[in-house]
Amino acid sequence: MTLQQNELDHLLDQPFGSLPQLVAFHAAHRPRHTALILDDRTVDYAGLKAGMDRVAATLQQGGLKPGDALAVCAGTAIEYLFAFLGALRAGVAVAPLAPSTTAENLDAMLANSGARLLLRDREVATERWPVQAHHGLACVALDDAPEAGTAWSAWLAKEGSTPAPVAPEPDWPFNIIYSSGTTGVPKGIVQSWAMRWAHIRRAQRNGYGAGTISLVSTPLYSNTTLVAVVPTLALGSTLVLMRKFDAAKYLKLAERHRATHTMLVPVQYQRLMRCPDFDATDLHTLQNKFCTSSPFSAELKGEVLRRWPGRLIEYYGLTEGGLRCELHCHEFPNKLHTVGRPPADAIIRFIDDQGRELPPGVDGEIVGHSQGMMTGYYGLPEKTRAAEWFDAEGRRYIRSGDVGHMDEDGFIVLGDRKKDMIISGGFNIYPTDIEQALMRHPDVAECAVIGVPSERWGETPVAFVVPRKGTGPDAGKLKDWLNARVGKTQRVAELRFIARLPRSGIGKVLKRELRKTWDDTAKAGAGH
Repeated sequence: MTLQQNELDHLLDQPFGSLPQLVAFHAAHRPRHTALILDDRTVDYAGLKAGMDRVAATLQQGGLKPGDALAVCAGTAIEYLFAFLGALRAGVAVAPLAPSTTAENLDAMLANSGARLLLRDREVATERWPVQAHHGLACVALDDAPEAGTAWSAWLAKEGSTPAPVAPEPDWPFNIIYSSGTTGVPKGIVQSWAMRWAHIRRAQRNGYGAGTISLVSTPLYSNTTLVAVVPTLALGSTLVLMRKFDAAKYLKLAERHRATHTMLVPVQYQRLMRCPDFDATDLHTLQNKFCTSSPFSAELKGEVLRRWPGRLIEYYGLTEGGLRCELHCHEFPNKLHTVGRPPADAIIRFIDDQGRELPPGVDGEIVGHSQGMMTGYYGLPEKTRAAEWFDAEGRRYIRSGDVGHMDEDGFIVLGDRKKDMIISGGFNIYPTDIEQALMRHPDVAECAVIGVPSERWGETPVAFVVPRKGTGPDAGKLKDWLNARVGKTQRVAELRFIARLPRSGIGKVLKRELRKTWDDTAKAGAGH
């Protein structure tokens, strides 16, 4: 073992440390090792540290202090990571926001985060609205687009700028990840520096190291992406980025760069399995494959194992943390119907609707406790309390909203979700958001949105509409009207008219009946 590796191991053995500290370590010991690759552009660790330091110095010169927030709403870019790391170097929390969200949700997230600065790109600036007029925010254009704000190149402090030292505390906010609840109102999930440090220390167990080449194709605002990005850079590895996932391009990049690790959502595995180039692509180096974010069917796991040798690990958990399971599919091919077992540092319990703990083997809501738990929902103490459960010893757990049980071998078997959330292409979609938009149309009396199976996306939203009396809307035109008013990932694949919505005795819409109607229609269509 080299002296350098000994020093790195010593750093990682500490109860607490930081990602910027580790980036600086790699810049000092392996300055020319490639850190980032995006398209034809590469950045080594010396360049990554220099970019990080320039951003941190700029933020400090602008008056941002530890505990303040910086918002980023942009597509994948090298500058995005400079900004993320630079904010952390200055002790500033990062709020990464989805460019595909609605203007209404973006407004709410910016207001909630209290961000003093917004970094964005041309697409966000032209497809959204002038947010600085609403919030008094200073805007910086990551891509130097004049319509997006002050040019990145003009905003940055001069080359060689050195920020003042900052010593982060474990409970400081590292990032604020926004995820809507059942009402569709965005909630900021605060992940602490301690939570991310625990994440980094776990990564070595799953094969991350100095020789790792990690291929990431999901957006940088997603926690799924950060689960791969943070350990890759923390351990001095190489991160290969994609602006947008395309199965054929992904295969070419994996082969060209001899990728060793990848994080994908289930629909991406599905598309890769169906890509004509898959079997002809040399993927022998890509031995560490991870999956998370949405249901991963046993059939698809089995196909990946058969056709793509190496380790396949499914993560089941929440952005809020607490709940964490791992399924090492290659080791337990008879457990592909499960989401794995909690690791040694995580505890899982099952509770009933009254919050009482249930015995093993009985279906109940899954709650989890681990080192990786959110501090809470930013500025929403009541919603934070609603997401928590405490056992008899006073230990804090995070509620999942998912139902399941533990089998006799300690593996978690998921049942139905308590929430009506739709997971499409790895992204969470909340029917309420779409329903609220649809109800603004004058010809709509009632509506309900459900998720239905999709070969392309895993799930996709469809809408059932009761037209207002005396109107005769056209389904295609109404669908186009709706899809122009929701985020890209929220667009409905189909809109159907219905005479009345099925309801329970207390007036609750029975979405299971709508799903049955959809399934029956699909089966009837398949029979012709």
